[in-house]
Amino acid sequence: MTAAASAEALASGKGHRDENFPVARWLRPAHRAPILAFYRFARAADDVADAPAAPPAARLALLEAMRATIAGEGDDDPAALALRRVIEDCGLDRRHALDLLEAFRRDVTVTRYPNREELLDYCRYSAMPVGRFVLDVHGEDRALWPVSDALCAALQIINHLQDCAKDYRALDRVYLPLDRLAAAGATVTDLAAPRASAGLRATIAGLAEWTEELLAVSAPFARRIVDRRLGCEVAIIQRLAVSLAARLRVCDPLAERVHHRKPEAALLALAAVVGRLVGR
Repeated sequence: MTAAASAEALASGKGHRDENFPVARWLRPAHRAPILAFYRFARAADDVADAPAAPPAARLALLEAMRATIAGEGDDDPAALALRRVIEDCGLDRRHALDLLEAFRRDVTVTRYPNREELLDYCRYSAMPVGRFVLDVHGEDRALWPVSDALCAALQIINHLQDCAKDYRALDRVYLPLDRLAAAGATVTDLAAPRASAGLRATIAGLAEWTEELLAVSAPFARRIVDRRLGCEVAIIQRLAVSLAARLRVCDPLAERVHHRKPEAALLALAAVVGRLVGR
């Protein structure tokens, strides 16, 4: 079986409409196409990294085939090849895709993060390249990267908090910093319980507050974007993230729903768009 066929065999079937936050939903078609190519590449790499049935060596080999394809050293991976052609046609930087693959390699080899600094470094590869790629597609000023990085890191940490029990039970992967767990009197095995222990709840609440600090840094982001559609989409994502971070400060993701229902998300999105347009 070829590397490409193996990667396709590991596909989860999840698409961009299944994500917690909008993916190119309101962008111009000319911008949407390259961003969806990047999403499909990221989705394929994520599915490879998260495939427990495949041994680590096989998953790393598939990720290496994706890297080689993006780098122009081969054509083995279909999702990477499609993205490479988009990158070449649009004159974009391949570094964002290569950085993202580093995060997926870590997902195969790293299952624990000792502190917030190590987790933020992971976000440097797992989340920040996505925002940077989107900005480059739109021709936005790279001076926006710091606020984009803060938002992308916040989104990644929110996902980690929402899925902390599932990540532990299904993948034995823990993104909650071990020093924060220990300081609160919790252990990783608390994630196997039907409800969070007091120490685990304190850890999650503390990380949610840290996420709110990142979101405070990213608050001006949407207003500084020139492209109106992208500015509105970022405003929506920011508003949804602020709402989820606040919810995670008080809710137990092991026992309670911490995702938005569609009507709630729609109202938050509408308020965000109005606020962004009025603010401009």
